[in-house]
Amino acid sequence: MEQDNGRTNRYTAGGLAAIVLWSTTFAVARSLSEQAGPLTAGACVYLLGGLLYGFWLARSPVSLRRLRLLSPRYVWGCGSLFVLYTVLIYLAIGLAADHQQVLEIGLINYLWPVATILLSLVLLDQRASALLVPGTILALAGEFLVITQGAPVSWRSFAGHLQAHPTPYALALAAAVSWALYSTLTRRWSQPGADGAVALFLPATGLALLLLRFIAQESSAWTLRAGGEAVVMATLTVLAYTFWDGAMRKGNLLLVTACSYFTPLLSTLVTCAYLRVAPTGRLWLGCLMLVAGSFLTWRSVARRSSPRPNQLGTCERGAQ
Repeated sequence: MEQDNGRTNRYTAGGLAAIVLWSTTFAVARSLSEQAGPLTAGACVYLLGGLLYGFWLARSPVSLRRLRLLSPRYVWGCGSLFVLYTVLIYLAIGLAADHQQVLEIGLINYLWPVATILLSLVLLDQRASALLVPGTILALAGEFLVITQGAPVSWRSFAGHLQAHPTPYALALAAAVSWALYSTLTRRWSQPGADGAVALFLPATGLALLLLRFIAQESSAWTLRAGGEAVVMATLTVLAYTFWDGAMRKGNLLLVTACSYFTPLLSTLVTCAYLRVAPTGRLWLGCLMLVAGSFLTWRSVARRSSPRPNQLGTCERGAQ
């Protein structure tokens, strides 16, 4: 029994580490995108990450054989959404007008847990308690504060911020919806107890970004720092997926999932430090409202059901 508890604690610690690793995504991706371009940066990170993940899988022939048993609908449908999400979010990060807007689109991206819950009501026949309404309103109000920071809170200021630089906001929102769909359909289309297909999705994403990079003819300027950041991002991506997968299968699911809703706060802290951004009080308030709203929406479903480890998008990824 003590040995089982020790193993569970180890996998749980890995899940918590994955949350911390994913909190670095926006900061390092923006820095790398400024040097190499968003499409080039994403292509390098995901191609290298796919290569590293492939080496790790090669150590386990059983895992390789299980990839052949995956549902084609899951592989192609969810794989397309995985690729779409990554392309959208890297473009949003790269096209952000400044580092302040990187913080804002990062928080818009973290609307995906709320969107996942809402989609689960339709696609997975989930039932939610009354907590869903205040949770959703709180999360949206937090985003409203984030986007209108620095101006009086009104619909006019909200519209003004969107009109000034609309593309990154639109891309981040589309990315959040894409990942919510991925998370929901993963639960619906994957076979119970089956492995995930991250080993396929990572290199596919890298190839898609590489193709777009040549179509867009993006200019790149590689430096020693950019190369180091690409290697670090790829390594962190593989480690985070590996740790998270183990936590979802063998760790304390409820503890790790609950902690994952603090990712927006951690991500904001890391981004402010790495990109040297001085956040406003309104951004912190909006961030905390988003965290609280997302957690309430999760609890609105968790109170009514006991999800399997891969329910509601927890099988392959946390609140990235």
